[in-house]
Amino acid sequence: MVDTPRTLVVMRHARAESLGTTDFDRALTEGGRADAADGGRWLAGFGVVPQHALVSAAVRTAQTWRETAAAAGWVVEPELDRGLYAADVDNALDLVRALDEAVTSAVVVGHNPTVAALAQLLDDDEGDVEAGNAMATGSFPTSATAVFTCRGSWADVQPGSAALVGYHVGRG
Repeated sequence: MVDTPRTLVVMRHARAESLGTTDFDRALTEGGRADAADGGRWLAGFGVVPQHALVSAAVRTAQTWRETAAAAGWVVEPELDRGLYAADVDNALDLVRALDEAVTSAVVVGHNPTVAALAQLLDDDEGDVEAGNAMATGSFPTSATAVFTCRGSWADVQPGSAALVGYHVGRG
C-alpha cells in the first residue's frame, strides 16, 4: 500500500438563494459569495493547495468553488460532476476513492446532507480535538469546511480513516 500523506477538504456550498428556476440552478447570495471567499482565505492560511477539485455541477457549488479558489489564489479548474449533486454518502466516498493517485490534495464541494455525512464518516476521532468538537456540535452549515489528512491510496479510504485537522465555517 502506498503511504503517501494526502489532504482532503470536504466543503458545503455557501448560502444560496431560496428560489431558482430549479434547485440545481439556485445561485449564491451576495453573502454566500463573501462566505465562500472567507473560506478560501482560511484554507490558504491553513496551507491547503489543492491539485484537484471535485465539485457538484449545480450552480451554487460551482460558484462556491470559484469564489473560494479566487480568494485562496488557486488556479485549479474544477471537475464539475452532475452525479455529486444527488449523491448519497456512499457515492461521494466512491468519488473520493476514484481520485487519481498522483493527486495528494483534493477539495470536494457538495451539498448536505451528503457532505456532512461524508465528513462524519471519514473522521477517525484522533485529529484536532477543537475542530472535532466544532464539527460535531454544528449541522455542517453552509460554507462549512473540514480538512482531513489520510495516508495511503485514495482507493483505500474507509470510514474512520482520516484525521480531522481543521474545521471552519466561512462567514464573510
